[in-house]
Amino acid sequence: QVQLVESGGGLVQTGGSLRLSCAASVSIFSITTTGWYRQTPGKQRELVATVTSGGGILYADSVKGRFTVSRDNAKKTLYLQMNSLKPEDTAVYYCNSAPVSRWPWGQGTQVFVSS
Repeated sequence: QVQLVESGGGLVQTGGSLRLSCAASVSIFSITTTGWYRQTPGKQRELVATVTSGGGILYADSVKGRFTVSRDNAKKTLYLQMNSLKPEDTAVYYCNSAPVSRWPWGQGTQVFVSS
């Protein structure tokens, strides 16, 4: 059973940066496509960044040029570097397989961007 633990969120001002981490209980990031999702109350989870097992990366238009996804296979960890944050980036961020989530969701990490 894959377990995911997200961390690194917090409160930041507009234009600030945060680095999120997603630690997995088993080595998954090198064998399947994974991604970062985010969710705000009343809305469906939005996939914002994906990375394939081969290292191919895609971003949602809303974060392109500002967010960078990376991974450390040895540490079984996925990262999301978020720069130039905007209030509309406020959400709970999760990681999971992508584009279809196959594993139990972690608790997520809350990002709040103040204006």
